[in-house]
Amino acid sequence: MHATTKAAGNESSVAVTLAVDLAKDVFELAFADAAGRIVERRRLKRGPFAQCLVNRAPLSIVMEACGSAHAWARHFMRLGHTVKLLPAQHVRPYVRRNKTDRADAAGLLEAARCGDIRPVPVKTTGQQGTQGLHRIREHHKAERTAAINLVRGLLREFGAAIPAGADKIRPAVLAALEDGDNDLPMPLRHALAGLLQRIASCEE
Repeated sequence: MHATTKAAGNESSVAVTLAVDLAKDVFELAFADAAGRIVERRRLKRGPFAQCLVNRAPLSIVMEACGSAHAWARHFMRLGHTVKLLPAQHVRPYVRRNKTDRADAAGLLEAARCGDIRPVPVKTTGQQGTQGLHRIREHHKAERTAAINLVRGLLREFGAAIPAGADKIRPAVLAALEDGDNDLPMPLRHALAGLLQRIASCEE
């Protein structure tokens, strides 16, 4: 998919700003002149989008600061363009009419002209990597908590109450697994042992 539209009467205008409505597969581009008038529109798939600004005169590119924005920003900065990432909640009021890709791109151009909106700094790969590690850590914490709650609930159904505190889980479960006189079925014993291993893995 590769669609190009030029505004009538503005053929002589030179684009200095590019607004990009980011997406997974198809990207909406709106090129504007120094007066903020849209002089060209494009709708590109990922491959052509990545190459569309190669060997083009430097542009000021504006995008919403969404998940993939920092990677695209670094890509276009390496090509010699400047990039401004705007917080999505501050761009929304500038989107007119119904929300469409074309309207979003036009709204970005309007928001970029507002000096009161503070851009989001473009993250380096190191900064994004650190942020990713924190997200993975939070994922493991949530998984650990869910597993602990599951173990507590299962043992409670068989009359075994575990005292409060995450540090009480392992000894209490091991004691229940080693108790041959309780009613825990053997398949459940194996599953609970597996959950203990998962909790330990998440903690590690």
